[in-house]
Order: sequence, then structure tokens, then C-alpha cells
Amino acid sequence: MRGWAGLLLALLATPTLAAPQGSFEQFLASFRSEALAAGVPADTYDAATYGLSPDPNVPKLVETQPEFTTPVWEYLDARVTAGRVERGRSAMARNQALFAAIAQRYGVDPYLLGAIWGIETDYGAVLGNGKLIRPIVRSLATVAWQHRSRFLEDKADLVAALILAAANDNTSPVGSWAGAIGHLQVNPSNVLAHGTDGDGDGRVDLHGSLADALATSAKYLRALGYQPGIDWGFEVTVPQGFDYLLATREQLRPIAFFAGQGVVRVNERPFPNPDTPVFLYAPTGASGPKFLMTGNYLVLKGYNFSDSYALAVAHLTDRLKGGGPFGAPWPRETRFPDLVQRRFIQEALMRLGFYQGAVDGRLGPVSQAAYARFQASRGEVADGFITRASSDKLAAALR
Repeated sequence: MRGWAGLLLALLATPTLAAPQGSFEQFLASFRSEALAAGVPADTYDAATYGLSPDPNVPKLVETQPEFTTPVWEYLDARVTAGRVERGRSAMARNQALFAAIAQRYGVDPYLLGAIWGIETDYGAVLGNGKLIRPIVRSLATVAWQHRSRFLEDKADLVAALILAAANDNTSPVGSWAGAIGHLQVNPSNVLAHGTDGDGDGRVDLHGSLADALATSAKYLRALGYQPGIDWGFEVTVPQGFDYLLATREQLRPIAFFAGQGVVRVNERPFPNPDTPVFLYAPTGASGPKFLMTGNYLVLKGYNFSDSYALAVAHLTDRLKGGGPFGAPWPRETRFPDLVQRRFIQEALMRLGFYQGAVDGRLGPVSQAAYARFQASRGEVADGFITRASSDKLAAALR
């Protein structure tokens, strides 16, 4: 077994992003036939790519996505603020009839849609910001050229953006650097799949029409498996000695199962239907808030894979309804590993036989579950909470 020092040196020597294969111009030239075969008109492709240069900001933006680089409490602090809650209540009140109509038509909680709107674009306020909203063909072409881990998905979104451009006089849609479009920020592939004319004007305009944006996202959420009438989840407390290996998403269990393990809802509030399937989510392990999450929480992760994002949307949903902050405090004194250490942790867990995922520095549920198994093998509380000290423990285990 290779020692931890050798692992660390190898990770330091490995680039964070794979180097692009060939120049940007070569990528555009080689991708043309693939795009045309997927339905992009030749004149659209040629017009959209003529003189196009890569966006120099994209590589840094990919590496510094706050969903994956910021502690969950800092992410929530920045996005679920008193001001955003107040602005959201006002924005929803101004559009009360529209939200009610969308909720009736699609069965999606209107406050959930309002929360996505707030998290994504601050209720449309950023849509006029040219620094944040720009033509997405250039951004997506840059991302695809960089050959990142989601290359096939990136190429599909680039094709979709070009098809949308063809329907708009060969003009690139505008959106975020990652290609998301409109009030609720839907990626181009899903705009093609679920784009809906919510205001009846005969076209789909997620940027200019809130009705179109809400209808599209509601339809998209239903396609992801959203179940009407079921909450996203519930904050809970767990008893001393609770087995955190039960906190797995691989098997949802009825609320009654966890209630039988001593799990109770905060403030002694009753649970709804005890047969509702849930999983226990402890984002900061044994310390910090804990939740029983329904399948609708996983739907939010289908909208955006980050748990921090999904929890922010879930929490803002409740705050827009009049709910308060989470009951348990976050462990704000925690020190976290940097990118090199995070990748070392994944590599070490792999070499110890606990992890089989990608070594990308993104410590999501798979990495956390692997670390929990490592903790259990040492007789520790197996809560899967990875901190800076985790790299030292794993380094010692590799010696």
C-alpha cells in the first residue's frame, strides 16, 4: 500500500482540470458535424461560432462553485437571509394568481417554486446584470472544450443552446456562465424537454416571462419525480448512541422506522403520515441540524446536484411560509480540508477499500458514506462528517 506522503505528492501534481485537447478553434471545427447531426442548422452553428473565443472566466467559476466549496451554514447564511425572505413574500404576493394557477395545474408547492426563484435569480433581480447573465453558447462551448467530468452533458447542453438559438434568429440565449436560463435557471437541454408556454403568447421565454419560467420548472420537477402534497423533509433530533450508518440514501424507510429508533421532530411537532419514505440526512454529522428527507428533497437534487443548494431551497420554502430558522446550531468552528486534502481523502478511502467513486475533491454523499464506514471500522461515531482532521486520520491509517 502506497504511503500517504506519496499520495499527497501525486495529488499535488495532478491538475484540477483536464487540459483541453487541441485549441478552442479546433474543438469548434470538430464539433460542427456532431452538432449538425443532432439537429443544429448549419447556418446557426456557423453564425454562433464565427470568431468565438473561449470565456476566460469559466475555469475559475467551475472550480469555485460555492455549492461545493463553502460550508453549508455559510451557503445558507448568504442565500436564506431576512431580506430575501421579505422580498420573496412580496414578489409572491404580487404574483399570487399566477403562483396559484401553476400550483393547481402541476401540483407543485408554489412556495417551493418561489424559493427556487429566490435562490436562483433573487426573484428575477439579477436577470439584467450583464456580468452574471451573458450569451450562453460561448460559455457552454468553453465548458465542453475543457473536457470536464460532465463532458457528455455539457455537449448536450451546447447542442440544446444552439437549437434554441436557431429558433431565435440565430441569437444565443442568455443565462448564467453554466448555461442556465431564465427566472428559475433551467439548463438548455431541459428547456427543450420541458419548456412550457405559461402565459399563452405562443412562445417559451424563460427570461422574459415569469409565467413561462414557473410552468417550465413545475413541469420539470414533476418529470424528476416530484410528488404533490409531500413536504421536502423535517428537522429532527436523534437520541444518544444513534447508529448513523442508518443515515443512508440507498434505502428510504418509513418515518415510523426512525420514530422507532427514537428520532423525533423538533419542537415536539407531530410527523405527518408515518408511512412516508424518508432517509436521515446529517450534513454536519452528529453535531448540527439533522433531517428526515423525503423523495421530494432528492428531486431538488435533480434540479441542482448540490446538497447545500437543495437544503437552501428547502429552508427558504419554509421561511416563505412563515417558518423560522433551524432549531439546532451549526458547528461553525469546524475546519475543513482544502482541495488537495479533499482529493487525498477520497484517494485514501479508495486505497483502504471504502470508496469507489471519482477522486475529484467533491465530498458529497458517496464520499461521506465511505468515510462513515471507515469511522465504523475504528469504533468511532460513524456520522461521515469529514473535517480537516479526517485527512490526518486517513494518513495514519495508510502508514
